[in-house]
Amino acid sequence: MPIRRFGGHRSLVAYSRTPKPAHVYEKMNVSKSGYRVFSANSTTACTELAKKITERLGVELGKSLVHQESNGETRVDVKESVRGQDIFIIQTIPSDVNTAIMELLVMAYALKTSCAKNIIGVIPYFPYSKQCKMRKRGSIVCKLLASMLAKAGITHIITMDLHQKEIQGFFSFPVDNLRASPFLIQYIQEEVRQNYRNAIIVAKSPSAAKRAQSYAERLRLGLAVMHGEAHHSELDMVDGRQSPPFSPPSTRTTQGHTGLELPCSRRAPFPGIELPIMMAKEKPPITVVGDVGGRIAIIVDDIIDNVEDFVAAAEILKERGAYKIYIMATHGLLSADAPRLIEESAIDEVVVTNTVPHEVQKLQCPKIKTVDVSMILAEAIRRIHNGESMAYLFRNIAVDD
Repeated sequence: MPIRRFGGHRSLVAYSRTPKPAHVYEKMNVSKSGYRVFSANSTTACTELAKKITERLGVELGKSLVHQESNGETRVDVKESVRGQDIFIIQTIPSDVNTAIMELLVMAYALKTSCAKNIIGVIPYFPYSKQCKMRKRGSIVCKLLASMLAKAGITHIITMDLHQKEIQGFFSFPVDNLRASPFLIQYIQEEVRQNYRNAIIVAKSPSAAKRAQSYAERLRLGLAVMHGEAHHSELDMVDGRQSPPFSPPSTRTTQGHTGLELPCSRRAPFPGIELPIMMAKEKPPITVVGDVGGRIAIIVDDIIDNVEDFVAAAEILKERGAYKIYIMATHGLLSADAPRLIEESAIDEVVVTNTVPHEVQKLQCPKIKTVDVSMILAEAIRRIHNGESMAYLFRNIAVDD
């Protein structure tokens, strides 16, 4: 009898469960899909790229609250569980760079303390990438930022067209440096319809020649290189490096002085150093190596920020006979008076991607056009989460691109 009662009790419990609605199971499957996509921006304009990426992935943007306190501090509240999941943080960099960096760091640390499995930063434009070399008594800020991201808990980064590819060596975790050139080349082929075969790719400086050559080879176009500068280069006079070594009066007329001298008892200690006279660096005015007469000039670069150099280059190309001038760049920072200068210049069109929000600049200057790169960013997220190879995203991409 006790056994029969136990069996009946078990069957009663088994058959008394009420079936759950189908939508409950669907939500459970979504929550266990293994990854989440968040936006770390506190401004609405900066979340547009994140919304486009999530639409392509078919997922919803993660629920979080990012805002600035009245005292200027950044606060991040994650509104859903991220335990054991792959988390992708999409962070576009607006004009307020330092605030965006702090938002990214605080959100990454919040996700780390919430037991996220992997935290992948999707940073299409990596800030401080121009400060990747030691200059005078400065610092390599890009290396500092890489260390801060690692300390905050980020384990992987997806970015696009780093200013210098060697920046990837600053990180202690994997970096996928995607390329925007396929989208810009497609724009040239489809939108520059006025016989783009008559165009020529122009490098604004010799340092950009490799990138321009990669574009020219894939488009089967000619190449021109601009050399020189429109303004004087920065001088070293103000930082004290031009001051001569100290030499006491008694030793300045020493006969047979041959350079570095060691102190001795008969001479004043450390009489000074005599170095060869170094000629100051001086670049010639802007010149163009290549024929641009009667052709469409397309200047390619990775970043367009202060446009004075581009405006000066466009004037030179116009003087050399170019009848239409395009500027192609991945990151359109367009700071300061860039929209006004572009509107008043000989530049016909500036084409940039949406790695950086620039809707305000487009309202000020109709010459600015945007190319959407959310497709490749979404595909990179999908492949990283599924553990697939990223090689497909780099097909037909040259090393110097």
